[in-house]
Amino acid sequence: MRPPSPVLVAMAGLPGAGKSSLARAIGHETAAVVLAVDAIEAAMWRAGLGGADQRLPTGLAAYAVAQTLAAELLAAGHSVVADAVNAVEPARAGWNQVATEHGVPIRWLEVTCSNPVVHRERLAARGTRYQGFTEPTWQQVETRRIEPWSHERLVLDSMRPLEELLETAMTYVSAGRTGRRPAGWAIRTTRGE
Repeated sequence: MRPPSPVLVAMAGLPGAGKSSLARAIGHETAAVVLAVDAIEAAMWRAGLGGADQRLPTGLAAYAVAQTLAAELLAAGHSVVADAVNAVEPARAGWNQVATEHGVPIRWLEVTCSNPVVHRERLAARGTRYQGFTEPTWQQVETRRIEPWSHERLVLDSMRPLEELLETAMTYVSAGRTGRRPAGWAIRTTRGE
């Protein structure tokens, strides 16, 4: 089902939490284009720009490329799912700016995994998703923090089945087009509520 008007769905959460699985499911359900920042960064590394052992800040550049592509797609009338950690406010601000500039709603989905054992297993099991890309270690994920939020987002625990997460996410994304909040949901505006 293609949405009646474009929307920007911006994912957030730690590596291995389940963002990409949900992002792909939303893309499939809505015919939205999924832009994975890790895939863009991996392509930069394969092209000889930066890499895990170099200091060139390809992570920031990958966000800039993804946001530029999102802007072009939204301008052409396509919905976009931004698959990225979005741990810091400047990254989030970039997505918010893209949505504002193109007059489309943005729906933030933060994916968490409440079970650290399962989270660690998922991270280990995914291996290398993109050729030439170095996945983070569990230790790096454990020490990485998501900065406090300054705007609304829906927090989803990936310990729930993907089908349930998708249904909840789609209801939230659809509500964004109408400007109505789904009643009774755990929609958070600051970290730790």
